[in-house]
Formats: sequence, C-alpha cells, structure tokens
Amino acid sequence: MFSFLSGLYFRGKHAYAQRFGRASSSVAAVHIITTSRGLLPPHTRVTRVELEQFAEIDLSAGDARFRTPLLRDAERVRAGLDDAAEVVLLGSIATGKYVDPLLTVFGARLVFPETFVGRGDMSRGGILLRSTRAERELAYVPVSGAVRHGRRPPKLARQR
Repeated sequence: MFSFLSGLYFRGKHAYAQRFGRASSSVAAVHIITTSRGLLPPHTRVTRVELEQFAEIDLSAGDARFRTPLLRDAERVRAGLDDAAEVVLLGSIATGKYVDPLLTVFGARLVFPETFVGRGDMSRGGILLRSTRAERELAYVPVSGAVRHGRRPPKLARQR
C-alpha cells in the first residue's frame, strides 16, 4: 500500500532498507513511520479504515496523534539497540516533522544519507534504488548539527 501511494520514493526507501538495514539485538532492522500508529514493520497489513485514519492526521502541525505513538515506538527501538548502533532516517530531513521527535529519542545516533540534502522525494527514491542496485551503501552524517537544507543538486541521469 505504501509503495502504491508513494511510488518511487517509498519503493526506493523500502528496497534500500531491506538491503542495508541491520537488526540490533532485539530490534528489527526496518520500521515505517506512520501518521498515527508509530513505527510499523514493512509487512504490516493496513486496512482501508486504517488508511482513512492515517489521512486524518496533519503531520506538519505536530499532532499528538502522530508524535505520541512515534515517540513510544522510538523509545522501544532505542531500548533494544546495541551500544554502537546508528538509526538511519530515510524520510524527509528538510522539515522537523520526523527529525524533531526522533532527535529527542536518538540524539547523535540519528543519521541520514548526506546525498539527501537539497533533493525532493522522487530524487531521494531514485538515489536509494540506484544505490541498492549497485550494492553500494550511502555515506551517512548525523542529523544533529547537519546542513539539512541546501542547493538542489543536478537531476539524476535518466536510466533504463
């Protein structure tokens, strides 16, 4: 369902996370941020009613129906992490809707692909799919203190 709604962007995130995600102790390697159910495993079935409930939440407004389950699940993930584990955010880094709550839980452990700066959703999805196909993990930088807004890089070269 997420792949259908988000197209290339979600497909890129999912493929990349499945390829390069590493589980830590009792914590699964891949989680999907939802608007009202916190973090879910990618294989979770979502009903039409749940999808309609997702659509009711305004992420940009800092709605507690989004933040509360996200923080709850992020704390659970943090509790199960190995000491040296990083948490890679493949979602939007340009706004605080994901970054702000996740930074409060993960701090310096929260990292993102440096190449995301200045790119839109579709470009990030394309980068993730290309990286997955090439079996080349991207370089990460800590979210805290990073430049998250930048000049738009050149468009990706078209691929067949």
